[in-house]
Amino acid sequence: MPNQLDRHAINGMVTRYNAPDYGQWAAQIRRTGGCAQPVHLRGKVEYHDSLNGTLLHRYSTANEPGGVLRLACKTRRASRCPSCAETYRADTYQLIRAGLVGGKGVPAEVAEHPAVFLTLTAPSFGSVHNRCERNGHALRCRPRRKGGTCPHGLPVACNERHSADDPRLGEPICPDCYNHTGSVLFNALAPELWRRFTIRLRRVLARDCGLTVKELGKILKVSFAKVAEYQRRGVVHFHAIIRLDGPDGPTTTPPGWATLGHLTDAIIEAARHVTVTTPEAVELPALTLGWGREIDIRPITASGDLTDQAVAGYVAKYATKAAECVGTLDRRIRQTDDLDQLDIRPHARRLIAECLRLGALPELEDLRLTAWAHMLGFRGHFSTKSRAYSTTLAALRAARAEHQRSEHQITTGRLPFEDDTVLVTSHWAYVGQGLTTGEALLAAAITATRLPVTPQAEGHAA
Repeated sequence: MPNQLDRHAINGMVTRYNAPDYGQWAAQIRRTGGCAQPVHLRGKVEYHDSLNGTLLHRYSTANEPGGVLRLACKTRRASRCPSCAETYRADTYQLIRAGLVGGKGVPAEVAEHPAVFLTLTAPSFGSVHNRCERNGHALRCRPRRKGGTCPHGLPVACNERHSADDPRLGEPICPDCYNHTGSVLFNALAPELWRRFTIRLRRVLARDCGLTVKELGKILKVSFAKVAEYQRRGVVHFHAIIRLDGPDGPTTTPPGWATLGHLTDAIIEAARHVTVTTPEAVELPALTLGWGREIDIRPITASGDLTDQAVAGYVAKYATKAAECVGTLDRRIRQTDDLDQLDIRPHARRLIAECLRLGALPELEDLRLTAWAHMLGFRGHFSTKSRAYSTTLAALRAARAEHQRSEHQITTGRLPFEDDTVLVTSHWAYVGQGLTTGEALLAAAITATRLPVTPQAEGHAA
């Protein structure tokens, strides 16, 4: 027997399908690409001849289903909207790959520039359950010959061979021994640590060739694109493509001494020595944080395991994710939330609680830990790039919008007129977002898309 939620969804599907304006509604859903949480706008737009004031065209949402226009939410997070996240992933893939082999306005000669794929990890804040493999076989989690217990009486060893879906992965061996304070503060200051790393890298390169940083900029430019990824223990690490260009970016060739070996050595030195200090507060001494010991640097090649396609695909995949693997929330923490009642992992609950505790300290107010507690303290952009790396997401979106305009000219009230010949007046109001449960199921069937992990249902506005 279907439960009450199933009956409600089925009734919603039947009601929407049998509505007189179903065809219009379905057309809107197709234009959003199956967006799981479309934005609802109400309003109108008018096009007038700028010379004589003649009305050329008027569009109003009054004749749309429900009196609203539904537009794609354009989120990057796959947990919220798989459809829009896939568009973001595809754009990021094109952006990253263009910086490796050319295209999208970047010359193909960029493929000859020295480039590496770098992974910078976080330091250890305590032992956690993990899964390691050797020759395709899982190893013991944390074997200890002498065994022993921690100060809280728990074993320090774990001899299990965890499966890939074991929910304990990333959980501390002893939650009370784990440094939740350090973990949260590292997440909060990771963007600053990356900024200092890029500055230090340029300084190391300049020093090695006997130049100042200003002089180096006249013959060499360091370009990069990076993405943040959450480890299961709740801290972020960064994957980055770092490339050496001539002074004008990818259109110019770097000097002959700028080799892969030179770049690799400079990265290692910069990553080993760069640090950031946390603010000092009452009963909270300042901490000096740096990158973890594991620094993985691999050259990007035209063939092999680490090709331009593999790197672009890897970075693009993580650009659409957030902290889902940690088991935290996909929204901000509300004042009315009871942490003990939230459906989150125990480790995530401890990290969120630490964010809220530290966020209440006046000395740490600038870190905005309370607002970003659901992200375990990290508030930086997940994917960023230097200006000269390649094209931009804005340029890719503009090209797609222009293509869609040429195929669907008056679908949303836009006309293919020159801006200097038409006077456009418009008024729009936001009136809601999302789909009912039944509408979400219908939208997934119409567009052959999948529902988000946690459907953003019942967000429909009148």
